[in-house]
Amino acid sequence: MVSKKNAPHFGHENPNTHSQSVQSNVTESSKATAETILGAKGHQVITVRPGDTIHKVTEVMKEHGIGSVLVKDQNGHLAGILTERDVVMKFAEQPDDTFHKTAQDIMTSPVITATPETPLMELLQRMTEGRCRHIPVLDGDHIAGLISIGDVVKYRLRELEYEALKMKQMIVG
Repeated sequence: MVSKKNAPHFGHENPNTHSQSVQSNVTESSKATAETILGAKGHQVITVRPGDTIHKVTEVMKEHGIGSVLVKDQNGHLAGILTERDVVMKFAEQPDDTFHKTAQDIMTSPVITATPETPLMELLQRMTEGRCRHIPVLDGDHIAGLISIGDVVKYRLRELEYEALKMKQMIVG
């Protein structure tokens, strides 16, 4: 027999319990920023020059095992972004001439960017609306890092695993 003292409480019966809501599920994510993700991932960014050939750019991507590079101008400022998708689209249009094109010829510019203070949910919104998988993070004119959709998913999965662990600990006592 379960005593009233030890009986489970559901919803409104116990003022100390709360139902899950969208807000309760995204509270931690809403505090996360681009800097939070870069802090876990690192700030290293691979860049190329506007005049580098697509052949050279694809060699850089292969060497580093990455799907995008930032294009920096002669002053070290962000000029564009060049992704695997950009290269594939150009090959579809001009298969015989693409390797001889330059980064400047096929890069995406202007670039959708974020700041270190940009909230995680806003990053996701920008990626969705801009149909892009990579967002450079700018701190003024300085390139602070590059965040991919994979980085965001990885961060959120770690966060969910931590929340699940906390819940298990609460249940076990």
